[in-house]
Amino acid sequence: MAAKKNDPGNFKLASVLDLNEASNLKANLQSLRGKPVAVDASGVERLGVQCVQVLMAAAKTWESDGKPFVVAKASDAFLKTMQLIGVNIEHLLAKEIAK
Repeated sequence: MAAKKNDPGNFKLASVLDLNEASNLKANLQSLRGKPVAVDASGVERLGVQCVQVLMAAAKTWESDGKPFVVAKASDAFLKTMQLIGVNIEHLLAKEIAK
């Protein structure tokens, strides 16, 4: 059964998001462009700045396309890394985990 067009696609992030993973992350996200996306970051153990840049660029792209792009689940490592590098993702967090 096909998903409804307005249903967010679930996109699970790799556990290690470093320089080596940045180009894969970009390609995977580009393949979802034009669709609502819910990012599952619950398994992220390590997050590099390059992948943060890819995620933030994707969020901006989805915003300009008028499509939802949210982080539905986030590990402590994901949230702490974003905080340490000064990225406020409150607007991206799904309501159930936003504080």
